[in-house]
Amino acid sequence: MTTKLKRAGRRSRYRLRKQIVEPVFGQIKQARGFRQFLLRGFENVRCEWALICTVHNLLKLAAAT
Repeated sequence: MTTKLKRAGRRSRYRLRKQIVEPVFGQIKQARGFRQFLLRGFENVRCEWALICTVHNLLKLAAAT
């Protein structure tokens, strides 16, 4: 991992993760209180995750207006 991060192209991409993706997961876990899935099976988890993301986005839209 250290050698991968030392390369210029990979290092800049890895830094972008903090700006783009990871804060969303942190907000969903901390602010929404979502820590584990309630359903079992890939399809059910996928549907549950889509519902969590939809709620998260709708609440962000409601707060912005």
